[in-house]
Amino acid sequence: MGTKIKFCGGTRTVTGSMHLVTTDKSQILIDCGLFQGRREDFYTVNNNFAFYPPKIDAMVLSHAHIDHSGNIPNLVRHGLKSPIYATSATVDLCDLMLPDSGHIQEEDIKFVNKIHRRKGLAQREPLYTEEDARAALEYFHPVEYREPIQITQDIRCTFYNAGHVLGSAISVLDIHPALATGTDCKVGSKGWVRLAYAVDLGRKNLPLLKDPEVPEDIDYLIIESTYGNRLHDPIETARNKLAETINRTVSRGGKVIIPSFAFERTQEIVYFLNQLSLKGTIPLLPIYVDSPLATDITMVFQQNIKYLDENTRNMMRQQLDPFGFSRIKYIRSSEESQKLNADKQPMVIISASGMCEAGRILHHLRNNIENPDNTVLIVGYMAENTLGKKIVDHQPVVKIFGEEYALRSEVVKLNAFSAHADKEELYQFIRKCKTAKLKQIFVVHGDIDQSEPFTDYLKQSGLSPYLPEKNEEVLLS
Repeated sequence: MGTKIKFCGGTRTVTGSMHLVTTDKSQILIDCGLFQGRREDFYTVNNNFAFYPPKIDAMVLSHAHIDHSGNIPNLVRHGLKSPIYATSATVDLCDLMLPDSGHIQEEDIKFVNKIHRRKGLAQREPLYTEEDARAALEYFHPVEYREPIQITQDIRCTFYNAGHVLGSAISVLDIHPALATGTDCKVGSKGWVRLAYAVDLGRKNLPLLKDPEVPEDIDYLIIESTYGNRLHDPIETARNKLAETINRTVSRGGKVIIPSFAFERTQEIVYFLNQLSLKGTIPLLPIYVDSPLATDITMVFQQNIKYLDENTRNMMRQQLDPFGFSRIKYIRSSEESQKLNADKQPMVIISASGMCEAGRILHHLRNNIENPDNTVLIVGYMAENTLGKKIVDHQPVVKIFGEEYALRSEVVKLNAFSAHADKEELYQFIRKCKTAKLKQIFVVHGDIDQSEPFTDYLKQSGLSPYLPEKNEEVLLS
């Protein structure tokens, strides 16, 4: 039969990453992310797997972002019983993020069902619960970077630092029948397949994290294309625009609302806000991180100092407070969160979720987007059909919890904060991976307006890219 890849999710879109690798002896899953979009699609797509979960022998998780990890509790509900391998930092983060995802789904369903009862509509059930998520965590196994581990009879996995978020990994799979018997066989020998999964891939010289590594001797590469048709501004530009946006909004007497992923983006924004405050570039005003999860994740950063870059490690060793605990208010209780809506003074509120699909950010948007003095500051990628994308597109009316609100606040988008490599950064990574062995590049994790141009760009550069369809299966050898 040979080795096959089935692209089960995260193809021609950026959410719901999920890929099945099948050999004569094994089935392994790479990532199991939540598909995010319209509510009906959310339930339909996430509840239907393109394989039989009990047959999976092992799972490899690249990082803790919900669009890569968020459907694992549902996968376990559907019968997965095999180990899930991830870096130790990713396991620490999933211990927080997956139960939080289940809790948010339960709470949001309560709110939606209250509206449905009022309108006489059918009641909903959450995709999974907090209890389901905690049960799924029992299957996680931590692995360190560059520590090869035999995950099935004929597949060995090694994680390399992806430089995308804390604990993120480029997963390299070495596949050969000899691995099942212990026969001495070198990488690159006849029948050997070396597959690298670089989804998501980070950038060089960003704060907090080390730069991405480049694995060697790759036969097949699966790579993201989130920004495959764009170039990022330098991070210094984003920092300046962040300050300009805050100062302009404060001069109007408004609030700056920042939808942000609780993991990584919040810590990065807090890092810059803290620096801007210390330098006097922005006024001393209240800054709130309104997310219990983001607060807990920030503590995980402090507990995983070995994964951070040298500058951040030095700051933490010298107790220089890179995350602004002495200046920034981290909110846990819902009561404190609700009080922010009644407080009319200028402030910055950072809240999850990053694509505005769930969590406390929905309440802040509901209470603030109709005021033209306020600003919604977008600092991350917004997938198609999410509320965040509708705000980025300046739709005049948006729905929040099923009710319509006029979008009158200023909307500012800063792409340079992205932790995803852009077109040129992706290309340079591929060039460094490229050897005479590199047979095929599979382009995934990008909306079609990014993935198609990126595929064409790679073809014009003399490479061999392929843009798969969802649920397409490709034979590697």
